[in-house]
Amino acid sequence: MAVRVLAVLALVLGLVTPAQASSAGPRAVVRVEGGAVSLAVTHRGKTVVEPSPVGITTERADFTTGLTLTGQSRRAIFERYRTTSGKRRDRVVRAAETTYRFAAAGGRLDLVVRESSDGVAYRYVLPQNTGAVVEEASAFVLPADSVAWLAKFRRDYENPFLRTTAGGAEQAEYMHPALFQVGGTYALITESDVDGRYSGAHLAHAGGGRYQVRLWDEKVAVSGALKTPWRTMIVGSLATVVESTLVDDLAPPSRVRDTSWIEPGPAVWTWLAGGRPVQQDLVRQKEFVDYAAARGWPYVVVDAGWYDDPNWRRTSFIPELVRYASARGVGIHTWVRFSSVDTAEKRADYLPWLHRWGVRGLKIDFMDSDGQERYRWYDEILPETARLHFLINFHGATLPHGIHRTWPHVMTTEAVHGAEKAGGLTTSHLTALPFTRNVVGGMDYTPGGFHRVRSNTDGGELALTVLYESGVQNLAGRPDSYDARPWARWFLEQAPAAWDETRLLSGAPGSDVVMARRSGDRWFVGGAVAGAARTLDLPALGGGTWLVEVVRDGAAGLVRDTHVTSGKLTVPVAADGGFVALVCRPERSTCARPTGGVPSTSVVVSPDRVDLVPGQAFEMSGTFTNTSDRALHGVTFAPRVPSGWSASSAVRAARVAPGESLTGRWTIRVGANPVVGLTDVPAVARFAGVEAEKATRAHVWKPLPDGQVYVAGTDLSVEGRTLTTGGVRFGKGIGTTPADRTVELGTCSRFDAVVGVDDEVDGRVDRAAAGGTVVFEVLGDGRVLHTSPLRRSTDPALPLNVDVSGVRLLTLRVTDGGDGTSLDHAVWGDARLSC
Repeated sequence: MAVRVLAVLALVLGLVTPAQASSAGPRAVVRVEGGAVSLAVTHRGKTVVEPSPVGITTERADFTTGLTLTGQSRRAIFERYRTTSGKRRDRVVRAAETTYRFAAAGGRLDLVVRESSDGVAYRYVLPQNTGAVVEEASAFVLPADSVAWLAKFRRDYENPFLRTTAGGAEQAEYMHPALFQVGGTYALITESDVDGRYSGAHLAHAGGGRYQVRLWDEKVAVSGALKTPWRTMIVGSLATVVESTLVDDLAPPSRVRDTSWIEPGPAVWTWLAGGRPVQQDLVRQKEFVDYAAARGWPYVVVDAGWYDDPNWRRTSFIPELVRYASARGVGIHTWVRFSSVDTAEKRADYLPWLHRWGVRGLKIDFMDSDGQERYRWYDEILPETARLHFLINFHGATLPHGIHRTWPHVMTTEAVHGAEKAGGLTTSHLTALPFTRNVVGGMDYTPGGFHRVRSNTDGGELALTVLYESGVQNLAGRPDSYDARPWARWFLEQAPAAWDETRLLSGAPGSDVVMARRSGDRWFVGGAVAGAARTLDLPALGGGTWLVEVVRDGAAGLVRDTHVTSGKLTVPVAADGGFVALVCRPERSTCARPTGGVPSTSVVVSPDRVDLVPGQAFEMSGTFTNTSDRALHGVTFAPRVPSGWSASSAVRAARVAPGESLTGRWTIRVGANPVVGLTDVPAVARFAGVEAEKATRAHVWKPLPDGQVYVAGTDLSVEGRTLTTGGVRFGKGIGTTPADRTVELGTCSRFDAVVGVDDEVDGRVDRAAAGGTVVFEVLGDGRVLHTSPLRRSTDPALPLNVDVSGVRLLTLRVTDGGDGTSLDHAVWGDARLSC
């Protein structure tokens, strides 16, 4: 009892520091003066965060003044947990937690302070309901002359980090995290355990180095008792900051019981390889799958545009791409616009489709808010996506606030001024990110875009794949850009996306950085510099001898140097450049291991294309060649035909040696009631649980009855694919932008067609007033015979039947619907005449 009374008395008179905190680590100093409470943070006896106000105001109570301490309690925290991705998968938490209980006119406030070897955090607990939260008094006061790395606040966290001072920074709003250097100690300020119970926050510089916590919402709805998010300060050396898992440590334990299906790994991300048109091109996407399969990379991400067809559930190529990729050991992730899944009803309609198709991951974009309502949306979609076994990448999103621990299927989030940006990607920004944004969780910067104009060298860009942690590392290059840099491709084929250990070896924010990440018994090292060329040190990663394979910038491109060393290695680095290294014990001649990629093969087929009608047959031949360096066993080679079609038997080989081929010839017959339009008929070689294929493109159309003829036109749309509108496919027809098509008639009585906006253009189906708008007109000898209603991207197919008796010159006209001709691609499906 005497100890407790003395502790309480000491706090009332001025100063208390929890006895359980390590003297070597950061310590919280809580002070009560005149009914107001402040908190400071010291490290090794020196003040890092100066006494800063704490407190919270609700609709019915002010917990910033008039506070009286009524008691305090302490407890030790010890936890072990495992994550699926991140800086290290196995985590140990040791902390001391002190709860200070205060009484005020409006009720009781608990200030919960947690201290660990890598930082200090505090949160407010209101045991009673005192209404909505209006604001927090919480602030962080830093010495005005301390160096700071800050990024101006944006709702999507996509601004660059710039060096300034705590006091000299503009009085403006700044994003979490914010990094400060006070003497030889660093403090990174952020928050943890934010969900729909509360609002997200950012920092506002009030002047003089005082950074106020500013909530997104003017009022935070509260029902019952409240625990606020943790105001979090990672404090210590730069290595302490970079290697810290404090944000995850403060978050609730995993809410996903079975995590066996969660598999981190690299992905081929194709947006910077060609933008929206590439996302709508099945042939290109299959090429990306083939490239990923050959490298042993587990994922391909199909980005914005794949489902802009309003009838995408019926017309999308994603099911075919998933099937193709699955046969090659590759999973497909798809981009999803937030407004497609922003309500429970939309998610119940939308997500099961992708699940049935076999999609492995979702890249959900454009949340753009830290508001309580948006966090409640996260609370809803996270268990839903976990139940359906989707890996998640949040773009246009908030920061990770411990989400990787609580919801381990979240592989990464954007919340970074990343490679999608056209400007601001200076090498000083790039070398600041490992010390700032990436400290708090997975970061989808999308490195590897070697084909783009950049501020860094190839070596510097390659280094980002190690320096930046992301559970799914979305590689932004084109296959030809990797092939043109074989040592970059060699390293990327080896690199995982989940780590057993992370170490900062050297560096300074905005100047240079060298980091090492361990996977099993191998280390992957990345180093980069901003500015002038220099040498960087790669210290020994443990006792004994190491084999070090360094890939760096050379005079004519990337080069590889191999060293066996038991001490420090010095690596020359080009201006704005970098290096990577693969490090292991010298038990072999190389640290590289087989990637597990699909063996290299080729398939050739003939003919390339055929035109067919129902019931017709054609001859198809194919040659499968083993172009790898190992024999393939149990090979079967046969066409895969659509339902209702038939094909002759497969050919087989027990063994196909390197350089050998297997040839087949088959008779294929179209079904009696086939799907019209373009259909791929691939010759498929199956071996070792995977497939290789090449297709003959079959154009199927239905003959017309006697007395009818198709209007001369094309069987393909503007994009070179099957004509479709309103989900209806056509084997014949005309695809056109606003234009006239004129036809000379003989003795004809009727014109028939099915019309609408082409499904294959960008309909932006969940954005009002987007997509194509057209009007169809049928003219006879210059006289308007029929005008259709306005047709939009989301409208169903519209049948037309027009009397053309006596007409000599028929004109089929498409006009703009009145909002400009952008996206106005139109379909005259099965356009035909009765003559």
